[in-house]
Amino acid sequence: MKAENPSTPAGGVLPQPDGARPDLSNATIREDLAGRGRCALVHLPNGRTCLLQLRHHGPCEFHRPQEADDVVAVG
Repeated sequence: MKAENPSTPAGGVLPQPDGARPDLSNATIREDLAGRGRCALVHLPNGRTCLLQLRHHGPCEFHRPQEADDVVAVG
């Protein structure tokens, strides 16, 4: 499951005019990484986070929490 905009009934994606991420209210998204344009999806059982760019193609690539913290620290 990747961070996406809400879908239309026909399966299309509705654009967000202000670029907002409606998925930030989801507990599985790290807001600090999402604010840097990352997917930021957290795999809750092991705490690993996807560091790929938002709306990346293919499956998420999960990294250790320390790696995610390093991305936030570097900016």
